[in-house]
Amino acid sequence: MAKVYDFKLLDKKKNEVSLADYKGKVLLIVNTATACGFTPQYEELEAIYYSLKDHDFTILDIPCNQFGHQTPGTDEEITEFCSLHFGVDFPQFKKSDVNGEAELPLYTWLKSEKGFEGFDEDNKLTPLLVDMFNKNFPGWEKTPDIKWNFTKFLINKEGDVVARFEPTKDMKVVEEEIKKLL
Repeated sequence: MAKVYDFKLLDKKKNEVSLADYKGKVLLIVNTATACGFTPQYEELEAIYYSLKDHDFTILDIPCNQFGHQTPGTDEEITEFCSLHFGVDFPQFKKSDVNGEAELPLYTWLKSEKGFEGFDEDNKLTPLLVDMFNKNFPGWEKTPDIKWNFTKFLINKEGDVVARFEPTKDMKVVEEEIKKLL
C-alpha cells in the first residue's frame, strides 16, 4: 500500500525532493494560487505552520495554475509574492498540475485516497463555486478531481491520508484536525 513517502516533488529550483524526508511529521499538502479569492488563506496557513512547526508538522505548498489561471508568474515570483505579502516560510515546490494528463503522481494518489466530499455549506464562496461548476462542468461533484485552489490533504505521521479539506473549510477546523495528530 502506497504512502506519501513513496513520492518525489521538484522544488522551486527543479531539484528532486523525496517526501521520505518528511517521515514522522504530520503534513498538510495544499495546492495554492496567488490571485484567488482564497489566497488570504496563506496568512492562516503561515500562522498554523509557525505555531506547530516545532511539533513535527509542516506544510507542503504546491502552486498550481489550473484554476482560473490564478497563479501567474515563475516559481521565484510566486515565492517572492508569498513571502512579501504573507510571510510564508513553509516549503514551496515547483508550480505543477494537480488534475489531468500532466498531474503530479502525488495528486493521483492523494485523490485516490480521499475523493471530493463536497464544499462547506457555511462558506460564502460555496454558492459561487457550485454555480460555476454546474454551468461549466456537468457531473463535477462525482469526480475525485481537485476542484479549486487551496484544497488540502492532511497526512498523519505514518504517511497516510487522513482528511481532505476543500478550500471552503474553515481554517480553524483544519488546525484542530492537525493538532489531533500531533
